[in-house]
Amino acid sequence: MNIETGCGRTVGVTRFAPHGLPASMGRVVLETTCTSEDKGELWASLTPEEARRLAALLLFQAAAVDSAPAGPSGRVEVVPVAGDAYEIRVRGHVLTVDQPRSDGGKDTAPTPVELFVASLASCAAHYAGRFLDRHGVDRTGLRVDAGFRMAEDRPARVAALSLTVEAPALPPDRMQALRAVVSHCTVSNTLARVPGIGLEVVCGPQGEPAVTEAPAPEGSRT
Repeated sequence: MNIETGCGRTVGVTRFAPHGLPASMGRVVLETTCTSEDKGELWASLTPEEARRLAALLLFQAAAVDSAPAGPSGRVEVVPVAGDAYEIRVRGHVLTVDQPRSDGGKDTAPTPVELFVASLASCAAHYAGRFLDRHGVDRTGLRVDAGFRMAEDRPARVAALSLTVEAPALPPDRMQALRAVVSHCTVSNTLARVPGIGLEVVCGPQGEPAVTEAPAPEGSRT
């Protein structure tokens, strides 16, 4: 897996897993190309987009080297970072959310609503990718675009969602089958059959329940 940088270098991200040795000795390998003009200096400057892609590739290879489960499934923990920024912990993975500057945040990360929309789009992409694999179709060019519109009245909520799935390599006669599969991805099914939400508020040093099964306050900026 390589990144072609704007400074003219190729950054490769691979992994090394020694045979016959403990898995913990596996390593993620980062390689950069050099030329005769480098004079012993080996470096690469990255644009923000290239840096984010490199980070994603490093995490992908790290997960391949370290295959041990990082935590129980079915649980998500959210803790404050600073201001309106929060850290989301999921099985050892870490995400962050924030609010736009126009809403008083620092815009260091997507908003919770944007992550909600992203979960639908990425779930659709997962189902589309698996569909293409089953039918022996190349995933090259696979893309999912999602749009959303917030409601103008209360309570605060997403009023409309739209998805566009691009699969250039898929034969036209299989487009409807792909649409049927994607429309029933896990997140889409969840939205179609809204789950019940239990809410418990605890406070005090002993974590004693203060409010249980209360509805979420209207107008929350999440």
